Amino acid sequence: MPIDTGEVPPDKSDFDVIVVGGGPGGSAAAAYNSLNGCKVLLIERGVWPRDKVCGDAVGGKSLSHVEELGVLPLIQATPYYQVDSILFGSANGSEVRVMLPKDSYEEKGLMSGYALPRVQFDYMMFKRASEIVRENGGSVIQGFTVNEVLSEGSGPSSRITGVTGKFGGGRSDNPLMSFSSTVTIGAGGYNCPVSRKITDLYDEPHKDDHHFCGGYREYWENVEGLEGSEGQIEIHFIDEVLPGYFWLFPVKEGVVNVGIGMLISEQRKQKGIKKSLRKIQKWVIEEHPRFSERFKEAKLVKGSEKGWQLPFGSPRKEAPSFQPRRGAMAGAMTVGDAASLVDPFSGEGIGNALLSGKLTSLHFDKARHSEGFTQEDAEKYMLDLWNELGGELSNSKKLQSMMKWKRLTNWFVNKASKKEEIGTMMSEMIASKETQKSLWSPWFLFKTLVLP
Repeated sequence: MPIDTGEVPPDKSDFDVIVVGGGPGGSAAAAYNSLNGCKVLLIERGVWPRDKVCGDAVGGKSLSHVEELGVLPLIQATPYYQVDSILFGSANGSEVRVMLPKDSYEEKGLMSGYALPRVQFDYMMFKRASEIVRENGGSVIQGFTVNEVLSEGSGPSSRITGVTGKFGGGRSDNPLMSFSSTVTIGAGGYNCPVSRKITDLYDEPHKDDHHFCGGYREYWENVEGLEGSEGQIEIHFIDEVLPGYFWLFPVKEGVVNVGIGMLISEQRKQKGIKKSLRKIQKWVIEEHPRFSERFKEAKLVKGSEKGWQLPFGSPRKEAPSFQPRRGAMAGAMTVGDAASLVDPFSGEGIGNALLSGKLTSLHFDKARHSEGFTQEDAEKYMLDLWNELGGELSNSKKLQSMMKWKRLTNWFVNKASKKEEIGTMMSEMIASKETQKSLWSPWFLFKTLVLP
């Protein structure tokens, strides 16, 4: 059903916070800042219900935010797939199933992981955020395209002051409207106008193909081996897809999100069929000896074939000012994909989007920032964000690099399938930052992977 977001605020209205983008990160940022006493304007280009192309798997780290904002009961009342494990497959056919640390989440009354279509998840996040924003004196608008991010000053000494835009897109006959704010939060995905404005003003790169992934997704019904409403999701590193991976993520009983992801820099090196993720996936489903049988009785959900891009949070060798890229400045912060925070190994970005959304509310206070959100404040936000996520994202980048090498992947998955300690280690890595750190200790790796 459509979401009623109330009356549109008058042109030239002023707010404490403007949030550009109503996905999970933007909805979280809008809700948390509203709960912090701010008058918020939440802007969304689409109109609900709307689809967002994604792998649809959501890690356990998002659940504390989902619960805190009152969205968890909505999820539990709708169809979803409860994830209890991740199956990793290699090119030579070896497989290892890594159980998620279910007990540690159940102690908190949460699920260990889940998957559901983004059209469903985003709807619930935006609906709840809209209620919170309006209850606290703010406004929410849908179908509004931001044409320009406003700023005063020039270059790095600039300050972002608000946005202009139109209903129905930039080419419509609708009048141009403008809104101002103390801080503007960019949550508009990989090509967010706020994020682009920040990097433009600092003359820094916004996109790096070595850290952007191309993704392609389809929904299929009745895929063999993934029946029911609880079980594993699958990630396969197979010849035809390397240096990317092929995934099978059930989203509810009988429906599976099937897709391929590959770094854009790697995809551009490919030839023939491997230049197109859609063509690779078609071949895997129809011809691959390990998967064609599983799709023999399956049916494609028509209209679900879509591609998109993912900006990874992997550290850059020659980063501009902040890693993974500049995500804030005087008058602005970015969250989620707009801040380039997608996990480089798993491709999961919702948990990091929700975390960064909450973090904006901890760095902005309308009383303390009555004279403006300064460059110093922006740098504190970026440093805090990287302190929270940098180690995890760096480790995921190392895993991503390892999985490009077929022989190494075959050896590791084969070893893991035979040695219980490796599966335990991988399971704990998902829940424990300390275990992630120990993974890169040479002695820990030697005794775990090499010693019998």
